[in-house]
Amino acid sequence: MTAKKETTTEKLRKISTATIATCLFKKGLKNQFIQNVKPLKKGKPTMVGKAYTLRYIPAREDLNPITVFQDPKHLQRVAVEECPEEYVMVIDSRKDARAASAGSILATRLMVRGVEGIVTDGGFRDSAEISELNFSSYHNRPSAPTNLTLHQAIAINEPIGCGDVAVFPGDFIVGDDDGVMVIPAGIADEVADECTKMTLFEEYVMGEVEKGTSIVGLYPLTNKDHKDRFEKWKALKSKE
Repeated sequence: MTAKKETTTEKLRKISTATIATCLFKKGLKNQFIQNVKPLKKGKPTMVGKAYTLRYIPAREDLNPITVFQDPKHLQRVAVEECPEEYVMVIDSRKDARAASAGSILATRLMVRGVEGIVTDGGFRDSAEISELNFSSYHNRPSAPTNLTLHQAIAINEPIGCGDVAVFPGDFIVGDDDGVMVIPAGIADEVADECTKMTLFEEYVMGEVEKGTSIVGLYPLTNKDHKDRFEKWKALKSKE
């Protein structure tokens, strides 16, 4: 019976953001790690999903009173209700956490709808509650004030900047305890395959280092003896 082929998402769940960063660097992409964004709670499974974006601009008081939330077409609410299952909502909050990007009610709604996670370069209110959800969430820091005091939702599912990284709708978003990486959609399959090989090699290297082997000639793999041993190790590994 033919083994089921893993999807790009399934492959990326087994790969660290550090490995992805190295892979993208080799391809000339140096700025794909969202800056100053961290998980609300560490130890959760790796977050992987395509990007669905929401962009804020500075709030203007005459256009952004609290009553705007009564409008069923308010873009923040529309984004929460339209973000597809298994996607990651990525919010451009202009790196400003003085007011919240969202709170626990919206995060819970996204979770219930089957969304994979949420990322903002701003902050969340109710951060302690969000951290306990079965839902991946990343932000700069906690923030109590409603987003309306500072942010105005202006666009959904358009290119944005989040933590100094360009994020296009459909890009792959991967988050772990170190932070969040953005993988351009057009090379996601290729990156997943290359990172899978890199992760396998790193497993071998770690085993050797734990046995007392020097990293010289091993990491990176330049020594012929190490290369031969690695190939034998891979052959045995493939039979497990």
